[in-house]
Amino acid sequence: MIDLAKLQQDLAADDAKLPPIEQWNPAFCGNIDMEVKHDGSWHYMGTPIARPALVKLFSNVLKRENDDYFLVTPVEKVGIKVVDSPFLVTQWQQQDDNIVFTTNLDDSFIVGPENPIKLMQDKTNAELLPYALVRRNLWARLHQNVFYQLAQLGQEQLINDEVHLTISSGGNSFSLGKCV
Repeated sequence: MIDLAKLQQDLAADDAKLPPIEQWNPAFCGNIDMEVKHDGSWHYMGTPIARPALVKLFSNVLKRENDDYFLVTPVEKVGIKVVDSPFLVTQWQQQDDNIVFTTNLDDSFIVGPENPIKLMQDKTNAELLPYALVRRNLWARLHQNVFYQLAQLGQEQLINDEVHLTISSGGNSFSLGKCV
């Protein structure tokens, strides 16, 4: 099982930098009873994980391979269940010509080519919804309140012969969805 104390100590040595999990390819050790719910909450053995620092620690060692999610260290890899996406965009702000998103786990990033908004299918109800790339093939669904606030800023734009509601960040346009 993952040694949480050692992992936290190793990560605390350099808070500004995420661990190089893309360089870690340990043997798969099996699945654990951990789940990220649709609302962005993390649960272990059916119980919500109440310590935000612990959830943040887990999110820093989260890896996605195809549609499967794993917590990884240099020596262990365990599977967890993610119902929809591991993050939820809960806040946004305008900074000059950029839009900055903040997730439920305090990850902040500028919406742009490296962190685009993309319409993807919500796994729980099969709708196309806007998601933003947080890092390393890990996406965040936009919280409904954030979506509605951004929709007020949106402009109609023709994309592939369909009218979309779009927002701009750093000179790039991103669809929030098709207009009906």
